[in-house]
Amino acid sequence: MLKQRIITALIMAGLFLAAIAYVPVPGLALLFGILVGLGAWEWAGMAGWQHRIARTLYVLLVLAALLAVYLYCQLGEQPQRLQVQPLLGLGCLWWSFALLWVKGYPQSGVIWRSVLMRSAMGLLILVPGWMAAVYLLSFPPGGLLMVILVIVTATADIGAYFTGKRFGRHKLAVAVSPAKTWEGFWGGVAASSLLAVLLWSQLPERAAHIGVVSVVAVILTTALASVIGDLTVSMVKRESGIKDSGSLLPGHGGVLDRLDSLCAAAPVFALGLLLVGW
Repeated sequence: MLKQRIITALIMAGLFLAAIAYVPVPGLALLFGILVGLGAWEWAGMAGWQHRIARTLYVLLVLAALLAVYLYCQLGEQPQRLQVQPLLGLGCLWWSFALLWVKGYPQSGVIWRSVLMRSAMGLLILVPGWMAAVYLLSFPPGGLLMVILVIVTATADIGAYFTGKRFGRHKLAVAVSPAKTWEGFWGGVAASSLLAVLLWSQLPERAAHIGVVSVVAVILTTALASVIGDLTVSMVKRESGIKDSGSLLPGHGGVLDRLDSLCAAAPVFALGLLLVGW
């Protein structure tokens, strides 16, 4: 299983880097949109829409929301901060509520257990994450920032995995994800902090006004958001009685199993860059 997981991860990483290097922003927006559509199909099943027609309609709803955001924020041209920042803020606010629901699970299920609420959750997870990812591509240099976003989420995940495996004793959210521990969480925080200092040391001269504290703050909040994204989707999967969101990616499960952390991290990362003056 681990070998299969590594092979799949390497293939995905290669395809991602090739797309970032050679595909223009509108093309990347489309590619990201296809991934979100696949994630929406998986989420529709987790939300309770079992019939193919219902799941297809849900995917079309999510894609229509992506198109509306794309046009409103002018993501294919020169997006304006005044249009995008409030939506990024709303996306970050949503993840604050998600954290409370994760902490309160299973009691919190009374709030979001219905098909309608879980459907709304899917929109709040997928649409802001896609919007933030596409918006990042408009930054100088957008492709590199997208790569950094992925590296931050991967660092937090890898640091938590190995630290938790070696030292894990105290459960982080036993009702949601029994394998996660507080030791693993702090291992992810430590790894992310080291990454932040490394990234700060490599900032170009035009970003010299951004101090190490700002960089650490942005990277750490991004890493923490990625954990919340993972736990939130795990919570809904547990409520739905499934282990993985799908089976499209060998060794990894479904598309949503790879997108959950990124969907939470992207709005936080993009908003953090704006607030520190990138």
